[in-house]
Amino acid sequence: MTAARLHADGLQRCPWPGEDPLYVAYHDTEWGVPEYDDRALFEKLILDGFQAGLSWITILRKRDNFRKAFDGFEPAKIARYGDKKIAALMADAGIVRNRAKIEGSVNSARAYLTIMDEGPGFSRFLWDFVDGKPMVNHFKTTASVPAATPVSTKMSKELVARGFKFVGPTIVYAFMQATGMVNDHLVTCHCHATCGRMKKPARRKAK
Repeated sequence: MTAARLHADGLQRCPWPGEDPLYVAYHDTEWGVPEYDDRALFEKLILDGFQAGLSWITILRKRDNFRKAFDGFEPAKIARYGDKKIAALMADAGIVRNRAKIEGSVNSARAYLTIMDEGPGFSRFLWDFVDGKPMVNHFKTTASVPAATPVSTKMSKELVARGFKFVGPTIVYAFMQATGMVNDHLVTCHCHATCGRMKKPARRKAK
């Protein structure tokens, strides 16, 4: 059982970012902060799919490279990727070069565009699974935090049915935690009480 740990700056945090400055900044400013932007949610879901079998810090260190390689995660552009672009991505050492995941991103982009065309948007589609507001948990140790839940399983099944790839219940729950649909900061972590009121950092548009 692992509880929140006290850092040199005097703040208690969830134990998983350790002392890595990049990971600590991500924990403090992004993880668990409610995200409602359609495109940003799509980006995070795709990156979580690339994380499968890897650690999130590996993806986080490559995130800027991913954004450049994937045209700023603009679904309309990704949906049009063909063999030439996929070959270029497979040759890009700055990202995770996994053909199934790259091709899955193209399928997911097309599924995203269908949702955007048919209804009130991707964000609304996802947030409706938690009635539009964060589910706040009160876990004391990381051992208490589940890997998946009935809600993530339900969301996963719906995403799969709509054509998304690499969206199993565990990936989806990690996505829900990261985007603030679920607040799984430990109760002794300084972010538990504040992340619901925070705003996501501004994102640069891909050049």
